[in-house]
Amino acid sequence: MQPFTDFTLNLETFIADLTSLIENSHKTLASLLEIPHKTYANFVRPFDFMEEDMELLFTPLSHINAVKNSEETQKVYADALPILTEYSTFVGQNLAIYDAFKEIKKNEYALLNTEQRRIVDLNILHFELSGAHLKESSKQRLQEINLRKSTLTNDFSQNVLDATNAYEKIITDDADVEGIPESDLEDAHFEEEGITKYRFTLQSPSYIAYMTYGPNRTIREELYRAYVTRAPQNEAIIDELLRLRSQSAQLLGFANYAEYSLASKMAPSTQSVLTFLNELAETSQAQAKREIAQLRSIAKEIDLQSYDTAYYSEILKKEQYDIDEEEYRPYFEQHGVLQGMFEFLEKMFGIRFEKRTIPLWDEKALSYDIYDGENLFARVYFDLEARKDKRGGAWMHNFQSHCEDTAGCIHPSSAFVVCNFPPSSDTSPSLLRHDDVVTLFHEMGHTLHHLMSRVREHGVSGVNGVEWDAVEFPSQFLENFAYEPKVLKLFAKHHLTEAVLDDEMIAKLIRAKNFQSALFMLRQLEFSLFDFMLHSGLYQGDEIQNLLISIRERTSFIKPPAYNKFQNGFSHIFSGGYSAGYYSYKWAEVLSADAYYAIVDEGIFGSELAHKYKEIVLAKGGSQSMQELFVEMMGRECETKNLLRLNGIE
Repeated sequence: MQPFTDFTLNLETFIADLTSLIENSHKTLASLLEIPHKTYANFVRPFDFMEEDMELLFTPLSHINAVKNSEETQKVYADALPILTEYSTFVGQNLAIYDAFKEIKKNEYALLNTEQRRIVDLNILHFELSGAHLKESSKQRLQEINLRKSTLTNDFSQNVLDATNAYEKIITDDADVEGIPESDLEDAHFEEEGITKYRFTLQSPSYIAYMTYGPNRTIREELYRAYVTRAPQNEAIIDELLRLRSQSAQLLGFANYAEYSLASKMAPSTQSVLTFLNELAETSQAQAKREIAQLRSIAKEIDLQSYDTAYYSEILKKEQYDIDEEEYRPYFEQHGVLQGMFEFLEKMFGIRFEKRTIPLWDEKALSYDIYDGENLFARVYFDLEARKDKRGGAWMHNFQSHCEDTAGCIHPSSAFVVCNFPPSSDTSPSLLRHDDVVTLFHEMGHTLHHLMSRVREHGVSGVNGVEWDAVEFPSQFLENFAYEPKVLKLFAKHHLTEAVLDDEMIAKLIRAKNFQSALFMLRQLEFSLFDFMLHSGLYQGDEIQNLLISIRERTSFIKPPAYNKFQNGFSHIFSGGYSAGYYSYKWAEVLSADAYYAIVDEGIFGSELAHKYKEIVLAKGGSQSMQELFVEMMGRECETKNLLRLNGIE
């Protein structure tokens, strides 16, 4: 096996290094196209592996720009995007390469294995979706669109980060922080001119803390308003992005961008997606109305608003389930949770994690090598704590892909897990909410999907080649185990006394799992319907807000204030990969719920189905459609009934 690629990034030489790599890639492409008799071995394999070289160079820059953002990383990243986009467009629209793939499929397809056929099929689809078959004027326009979109999506993300970092609320009255958990107050506390003050920001741990526990309603609204009005300049970016996406889809022969998006997904049609989402919304309505009535009964002295829901929901949750989230945090110390998760994964999949001490981008970043038995096969990097120079949210970013190069050497896999948990200090540990634990398990599910691949072809190894509406299956599958008593007892230990979370506290946590689950379901469906309908036509200006308002008539029982511009911070669809694909979270949850209950009903540790999940879903990556892999694992088609069971919706 080849050694792991070291995490290195030289910002001073990056553009020159990228330019040089692209020049070499052009030469390689030219030589490949000169081969008179092209085969999978002499053409497709080296072509496919070129993508790995590009990822190994670009991924460190993309990662650092997200977790150690600075003016220098912003500039280099912004300068690199058009170079990379121009190259990607050139390759994607190259008729000669497209024709070579079609010729190989015609002559050699019957002789290829499953992985190789998938590579050929996905490449042909990619070339068609990139416009390789179009006339030159259309290709040129697509290239212009792609270049502009890369700039706009980067600007959108940077605007959100800058706006998040620009705001802070300083509180000096102790009455305004009464009831906020001590650990959150420690993070917010500072002394200035002999006065005790508290700083709250729009970064997730800080914002969530005040919105959930902050007693001053005026301050909650102020924080909420700042959060939902971030980055107003993104309105213009959204308009332009939607126009460009619509134009590109129509150039490629699709009625709209949603149709274009589904061409590479599991969902068979736009109508099937809308039917799926609307049926879930309809099913959730009755229970959601009961849940909102309960919430209003707690807050009967006020006209309940969006900035009140988290605060009163916490009060209601304590009343209904006798559960206080803050009581659990001492049991979820970050490093303890991480080690416990490793122990769970070893028991379930037979893999073990060994810590590596190597130079990384931050002193709190961690690195682990992963073994299956005695076989070293992957490396994972963790960056788990919130920082001002770090993009909000949580994600997995794949780095290396398990694959075989043209010389027959196996390359290992590696990936990054990024979260924004409460920061630790020399005097206080990072204590997590259980929601944070679920987030960590979720991102680790993505990570295992990439790292545990045994596929030899780069383009369908790990998460590569997986349909976008199936990519959340492994993440949602794993997060469900964060509620299992046997799993919790592996790591839910008090960071001071080492006492294990007792059975009653675990039972309360499980009972409270589906607290307001129908309201949460409708919230996710609101995002999904807005995204999908937005990309099913061409909406501009006020039409976008009006569309969102019309969807909220069915999904939101507390109407957000008029100033709420949620879309300006909707990074998933305007700077991530979820445009016309946010529905994927629910689509994949049907798979994850079905597989999860099948394994739980069989017994978590030593489960034959868990072994099949490892050897089929994880090991085979994107080498087959997830629909095929699911049926191979389960021995049957997916059953949707378990989605509602998982969410406690009757």
